[in-house]
Parts: sequence; structure tokens; C-alpha cells
Amino acid sequence: MSKARLQELYESQIKPGLQQELAIENKMAIKVISDVVTRVAGQQPVQTMAKKSIAGFKIREGMSVGIKVTLRRQRMYEFLDRLINLALPMVRDFQGVVDNFDRQGNYNLGIKDWVIFPEVDYNITDKVHGMNITIHTSTKSPEAAHALLKAFGMPFKRKEI
Repeated sequence: MSKARLQELYESQIKPGLQQELAIENKMAIKVISDVVTRVAGQQPVQTMAKKSIAGFKIREGMSVGIKVTLRRQRMYEFLDRLINLALPMVRDFQGVVDNFDRQGNYNLGIKDWVIFPEVDYNITDKVHGMNITIHTSTKSPEAAHALLKAFGMPFKRKEI
């Protein structure tokens, strides 16, 4: 099985570049990326159930409230490639994604309409379905995670001075 395009890019260019940029002596200390992607086609999803009842949202404990998919290895790199190079540019008036990192270096991205992915047929539903994409990195800081995703080509918004 051949490697995904972004996986080859990561191993040949991004990893050595980050090692130099972040002044990391041990090349094994360069962090790898793993992502948890919810509501995505391509892999069998797992249903998520409500843990408690919330009357305001008409949710009862044990009710199905969503689905999720965890992608790893080649599927993860292929999804990230499609997200960055195909899906995000399909968003109308797209000007980049916001920096939405937590303190552990994980990145969250909310997408309002899942039709931006080329695999999704927009004729299958009359409702707009959103999705949340969580990219879990093994970095321990938002700065290192930002550098990693930027090296992959994630189109972040430019910060206004």
C-alpha cells in the first residue's frame, strides 16, 4: 500500500523543517498528528448517545445524538489532504480558518455544511448538515500544533496588526 501524499510530504519535508524551526535535537520528539473526525464518509461511523436528559433540547438519556469517526494513518492523511485542498476552498467567500487550539495543541474546526466535500452528493438531503472536525496532535502546545498544521498547508486567517 502506497503512502498518502501528505504523509510523504510530512516525512520528507515537514518533519525535518519543524525539527530545525523548533530547535528539536531528537528527531523522534517531532510530534505526529492524529485526528478525530466526526460525521465523515469513508469509514464506518459509531453512534454517540446522550449521557443525560436535557429537556430544553428535547433529548433523553440514551437517545442517539450523532455519529463519529476516528481516522488514523493513511486514511487520516488522505482526509486531511481532501479537507485542505478540496473542501475548504469550496466554502463560499473563504478567507481562511481561525486559530482554534486548546492548551494541549488540539485543533477544532466547525463546518456549517458538509456538502463541501467532493464525496457528498448535495441532492441526498434537503437539510443542511454541519460537522465538527477535531485534529488531535501529540504536541503539548498550541504554537507547535499551529506550526505543524501550517506546514501541512492549513489555510489560517492572517492576523490583523
